[in-house]
Amino acid sequence: MQSLTDEHAQRFRDHGYFVLPGALSADDLALLRAACAWAVGVVDAAMDAAGSERLGLSLRDRRYIVPLQHKRHPRLPGFLYSPLMVALCRLALGRDAYLFLEQFVVKGAGDGAALPWHQDAGYLPFSSPPYITVWIPLDDVDQDNGTLALLPYGRAGTRERVDHRLDPATGERIGYDGDDPGELVCAPAGSVVLMSSTLLHRSGPNRSARPRRAFLAQYSAAPILAPDGSVRHFADPVLRAGRAQPPPTAAACAQAPAMPLFWSD
Repeated sequence: MQSLTDEHAQRFRDHGYFVLPGALSADDLALLRAACAWAVGVVDAAMDAAGSERLGLSLRDRRYIVPLQHKRHPRLPGFLYSPLMVALCRLALGRDAYLFLEQFVVKGAGDGAALPWHQDAGYLPFSSPPYITVWIPLDDVDQDNGTLALLPYGRAGTRERVDHRLDPATGERIGYDGDDPGELVCAPAGSVVLMSSTLLHRSGPNRSARPRRAFLAQYSAAPILAPDGSVRHFADPVLRAGRAQPPPTAAACAQAPAMPLFWSD
């Protein structure tokens, strides 16, 4: 595991993100790639059952966005509670951290879809405790296959949550319309991008001849609750008072309620 330093912490505070090139072990990268293939298979089976080529934002063989399924996979919980993820949470969030959500995103070969400038916090319709996104490309990423572009705090002019407008044609939220192209993430598979929930970022289309796969996990400093007090997605402790918590057992995962295969809001 790569060591996290004071320089990483300072960069996160100053700019809202940092990148760890090639941070994952070969075994962990293989695990996430296999889990991604499993998640795509789950969605394809659901499409078959529905007699449809679309499920939420997923389009068969073109694009897959598969959230909230880690408790259905035998090895994903272990990765989400691994020393690397705990260390990232401790650096960015402090002594307490809660798993909020995770998802796979696959941009098919030649998929022209791009995601506009937004903050992850802009997708919550209410204020929330601080949280982070850990974005992990499962393929080498560059401008041709739809990697991320990041807008550091200083260039965005803010480190706070901004109002987002809704694009009625796509359902996407847009938080920045300026001309700054941002900092492009060109990195090998298995790298880690750690971002604040208030960092503006976007992703481009995949113009390459191969799919571009990524996994992301989000962790919060406190449980994220909707205005009615209900838990938003997950609020599973990863750190409590500085102590790493164990992942849920297989029995606990088996008893967990089924989560949707696509976003409904």
